[in-house]
Amino acid sequence: MDAAYDAILFDNDGVLTTPTDREVLIDAMHDAFAAVGVVDPPSEHVRTVMGPSVDSLREVADAHDVDPHELWTAREHAAVAAQLEEIEGGRKRLYDDVGAVANLDGVATAIVSNNQHETIGNIVSHFDLDWLDTWYGREPTVKGIDRKKPTPYYLELALEELDVEDALFVGDSWVDVEAADAAGVDAAFLRRDHVEGVGLPREPTTEIESLEEIPRLL
Repeated sequence: MDAAYDAILFDNDGVLTTPTDREVLIDAMHDAFAAVGVVDPPSEHVRTVMGPSVDSLREVADAHDVDPHELWTAREHAAVAAQLEEIEGGRKRLYDDVGAVANLDGVATAIVSNNQHETIGNIVSHFDLDWLDTWYGREPTVKGIDRKKPTPYYLELALEELDVEDALFVGDSWVDVEAADAAGVDAAFLRRDHVEGVGLPREPTTEIESLEEIPRLL
């Protein structure tokens, strides 16, 4: 019997690997500000740079008289380094159910993440995820901010590379559901403990509680 999907694509953080501790990322943001000569930035600026729009990044950079591209480059380098340390230290780890989706017969697999492309590369390498056909993370540029999900930019790149149409995108956030809809593919919302009780503005195609449910969807 043919599979219901030609490809299964996964978000990463909260789906394949545990989310990075927020305090680790906050410390990384302080390192980024220090790298461009800003000492003790206001907490609201640190929170903004954690996940800014292009406009809010420019506003923070202007407030400190630094180039927004330099601030963002420093931010990305700091986040990549901090997350690699968490990966290598065993604090950012694979979920126990990832084995259920490794080597799915006759189905292409990929990661499409809002995390940095380099961070996803570190995860693929460290955890030996060589069963993936491709993976996409966010490019470390200001332009990459606008290309994050819910924009389907990276999801569409992955679909084009895999040359598939009937795909399922598995995520743990409303942005994953929105990106899947925008790309014209089905969405599976993975309701792990960290999103228990979280509502969604758009109904996903299906909702699951474990990656172990993926094979039955095929």
